[in-house]
Amino acid sequence: MVAQKRTRPDDAIISGLIQDTDLTDEELTNISVLLLIAGHETTANMLSLGTFALLQNPEQLRLLREKPELMPGAVEELLRYLSIVGSLGLSRLAIGDITIGEVTIRAGQTVLISLPAANRDPALTENPNDLDVSRPRASHVAFGHGIHQCLGQQLARTEMKIGYHHLLRRFPDLALACEPHEVPLRSDMRIYGAHALPVKW
Repeated sequence: MVAQKRTRPDDAIISGLIQDTDLTDEELTNISVLLLIAGHETTANMLSLGTFALLQNPEQLRLLREKPELMPGAVEELLRYLSIVGSLGLSRLAIGDITIGEVTIRAGQTVLISLPAANRDPALTENPNDLDVSRPRASHVAFGHGIHQCLGQQLARTEMKIGYHHLLRRFPDLALACEPHEVPLRSDMRIYGAHALPVKW
């Protein structure tokens, strides 16, 4: 595919990487595999976790079914509310001294960043611990920030919009088939999610 896109570029991400970088075929292949794997696991977990969150918030589920035009904003809200990447903390190394609030971080120190805590910062939105699919889009760092932003974020958003839309349309009576506390969560893994989501319809 890399060789093909070198001779016949299109508007896909691999062609963009070929045009904008000096990456070798091996590097481009490795990046493509990484995007495929990272994009699959994260999106699959986000779809199951988002479904789990909606089933636990029936008024939000009902609102989304009644007003499917809310779906783009609902996806952003679910991304903010759930924060599946970095649940164990992202580590960064300070390259210079910096003071945040009343804390000074020295060059060379390691900092652990909690994306879930950042996404529920009360300075970003009112009632940040509530799921509200009609909320005006609030800032979030579910896809990272700056140079660390996820390359596949637009694809992930599209997959979630389509996935949730068709799930809610095809299964109007979808419900949990167990108690919420019985859903086995991946709380000890790098990508947060559900090992299984038992449902009925």
